[in-house]
Amino acid sequence: MTGLSSLFAEPGEAALPRLTPEENKVVRRELAELEAGDYSGPLLDSLRKLAAAVPERVHDDSARVLLRMHEIAGSGNYQSCLSSLPLVRACFELGLVSVDSEEGQGPAELIVGRGHIAPSFYAEHYVRGTFPFTPLATLHQGGLTGVIHRDLGFRNTMRYSLGVGVAQAVSLAGAMAERGDNRKVVCLAGDGELQEGVVFECLRFAHDAGLTNLVLVVDANDMGIEPLPKPLSRDYLAGYLHRVEEVDGLDAKAVSDSLGELLAAPGSAALVCRTRKGDHSFKPKPAEGSAAPAKPAKVSFAATTGRMLADRQERTGRELAVFTADMANRFGLRGKVPYTNTGLAETLSLGLTLALPERTLKVVATDAMYYMDSLSMLTEATTSVRNLLVLAGRSWGAWGGAHNAANLLGLVMNTRVYEPVTEAEFDACLDRLDHNPDITHVLSTVDAKFDPPGADCSADVDGGVWITPPAAGDLGTALVTFGYATVLVAEANRDLGLPHLHCAALDPDLDAETVARLRGSERLLAIEYNGAHGGFGERLRTKYLLPAEVHGVQRDIANRVHDKQLRLHRMSPAQLRELLDGRPSDTDGEDRPGEEARRAAARA
Repeated sequence: MTGLSSLFAEPGEAALPRLTPEENKVVRRELAELEAGDYSGPLLDSLRKLAAAVPERVHDDSARVLLRMHEIAGSGNYQSCLSSLPLVRACFELGLVSVDSEEGQGPAELIVGRGHIAPSFYAEHYVRGTFPFTPLATLHQGGLTGVIHRDLGFRNTMRYSLGVGVAQAVSLAGAMAERGDNRKVVCLAGDGELQEGVVFECLRFAHDAGLTNLVLVVDANDMGIEPLPKPLSRDYLAGYLHRVEEVDGLDAKAVSDSLGELLAAPGSAALVCRTRKGDHSFKPKPAEGSAAPAKPAKVSFAATTGRMLADRQERTGRELAVFTADMANRFGLRGKVPYTNTGLAETLSLGLTLALPERTLKVVATDAMYYMDSLSMLTEATTSVRNLLVLAGRSWGAWGGAHNAANLLGLVMNTRVYEPVTEAEFDACLDRLDHNPDITHVLSTVDAKFDPPGADCSADVDGGVWITPPAAGDLGTALVTFGYATVLVAEANRDLGLPHLHCAALDPDLDAETVARLRGSERLLAIEYNGAHGGFGERLRTKYLLPAEVHGVQRDIANRVHDKQLRLHRMSPAQLRELLDGRPSDTDGEDRPGEEARRAAARA
């Protein structure tokens, strides 16, 4: 399969049971057209071609399409997308969205800083006849990303960085002014991301550089991931931009009229659109008539952090200062420990630890990938703050981002990175911090639901523990794993019984006997669910000269939900079992080039 077929045929078929009869009928027609026609060209052109070939529209309201996309997927940022939908509609009405014209030909250039509202654009494209329905039914499951990307008609692409859209807009505005292009640059942003340090720098620069062609359109719903500490300050925007207007952001015509006026008027401007937003993440409604669960559902490991911190504080009496970049709910902090929410300003979260009493345990809780925005402040904190605990939340959802965040954090000065998978390991890491307060302890805190493995490293979080002990004599195939991968491998290894060593530390200190046992194995697999390049397995190879075959994520995390990520990167228990058995695993048709040669070299 090539082109659209390779991206959407299989997930489209899988989505059929979740569709309404009318949706099902149209998707089947589109799938048949994909099989019969040639859709191997550029992605956006192919989408338009398929929409023209099957012109029937199941829905004519983009709000309804947006809801159905999230109901079918079962996940996503539905309320964020719905909040910005009137703004998106206004952009279509004003010709800021490329439907069939070449980039750069519209009345203004559009930069989408609120990167996770891509589904709003897809929904509007659909009702206007330029997108088919099948890709919309496969959101987060295939080639249709939840975050904006150039391949899907956007002027810019975003990954994990909040606030970077404003930087892209200022960059483009400056370049256009330099070459004499008198059109304006419109940047769609959210009031949450305006709390980012990069936005302050960008608006100050735009003002000082005299840029008059920047129009900031702000979805002001008083929410980031959680409620913002304070509403957006118009005075702040007025200090850097020539005009600040306010409009009802739920009225697409009012937004379109006001934005049109600002585009025609001289000078830079901000259009503050007052909107509403509910829960940050989509929560599917329970099926009608479904019985209540017999027992409480498991929660993610990350969500137990608040309770674990509270238990430790009660046990030790230690003073605790907790800062979070809008993620108290993710880490289960509410009602467990006092905390300070800095909004979406993770750089500030680190900065607030710099002058606290030395003895205080300072906890900064945010996403592992967000630290790519604030490495300078992280380095400042790791070199000057004692008793600093960084909770680097780790998930694989609709946002994407660098796959090797844990590895990068391990390279920051004065840090040690761990990925605990039991409460005992979590507590042991904090014990270690008590004895080594000059070293910042980074805990990669997994946002996934799982049963803990049969053993843990709490007695020595820097070493390793045998989940499945080796028998006497030489080892055949032996396994060594890091963090969350241990849980997946333990399930795959349940019936095989291969010797399996678990490590909580990204850079473990193994004793001589353990190293000798591993070195004597016929085949040694080092398995991790983070970036394999320069990560856990490669560290074992270089530090101990172990002939390890490294198995892990070899490329960037794609924009897919967690279970899809596992299969994409050959980390599902079923695929791991085939790997442990020595059989090639199913890679969903996405095998890595040179894989067999790499395996042979690793075993040589």
